[in-house]
Amino acid sequence: MGETATGGGQTWLRLMPGLFVLLWSTGFIGAKYGLPYVEPLTFLLIRLALVAAVLALVALATRAPWPKDWPTTGRIALAGLLVHGVYLSGIFIAIARGLPAGVTALVVGIQPLLTAALSGPLLGERVSGRQWAGLLLGLAGVGMVVREKLSVDAAHLVPLGYALVALVGITLGTLYQKRHGGGMDLRSGTAIQYGATALALAVAAPLTETMQVQWTGEFVFALLWLCFVLSVGAIFLLFALIRRGAAAKVASLFYLTPPVTALIAWMLFGEKLGIVALAGMAVAVCGVALVNRK
Repeated sequence: MGETATGGGQTWLRLMPGLFVLLWSTGFIGAKYGLPYVEPLTFLLIRLALVAAVLALVALATRAPWPKDWPTTGRIALAGLLVHGVYLSGIFIAIARGLPAGVTALVVGIQPLLTAALSGPLLGERVSGRQWAGLLLGLAGVGMVVREKLSVDAAHLVPLGYALVALVGITLGTLYQKRHGGGMDLRSGTAIQYGATALALAVAAPLTETMQVQWTGEFVFALLWLCFVLSVGAIFLLFALIRRGAAAKVASLFYLTPPVTALIAWMLFGEKLGIVALAGMAVAVCGVALVNRK
């Protein structure tokens, strides 16, 4: 019985990275469905407030442990503001203001390299020459996937800036979570993170947006998908992977997001997927394999 349970656990650990990439990649699809009916910060406010309330109830019902002091709570909240607030706000605003999804994906695709560069001085992690080669190869693959959408003109400079802000947010958030959030309970800790981000958005959204929502079927579907598949499923997987692996290795999985997103967009929306993009997917997969190979 013990061996069977152990084998099942090992299978689950092997499946976690692939499942995370698949779920995380649907975030752009959810944004594509939902943003025509609501402004970006209002969308995020509704999404994160709903998830925070649900997770808080789950944490209370299952008697999950909560942080024992305010400094610990503050560190958990800060990681959430970076991973959820800064990153998601930057992505949603960039797409809402017209930056092509491919360009947005490429900008955020720099994250594994940035994480690897910072994980040494901030976390004391060593990135080998083979892993650096894999990170660069993965970035090249991402560039091949989205190269047909790299037409950025002066009108895109402002939304491009938001994408860069998102890049900084997810990079610093991943590193900060690795250093300070490893011991948090996923139920209560994530509820705190979403709640803190929702409070920040409750201040920012009324100051910058009309907060009008068109409650169409497409918007409700996008909202529920992003709430429970992304904000619960994918984020739980991300934090579990961060807890178990080096930051640079976990970050390398983000290289697979643009290729998988392109595949999903091709299946759902008929978006173009040429030979170069397919080759780029293979290159990105090889890069991630180099980074994560034992």
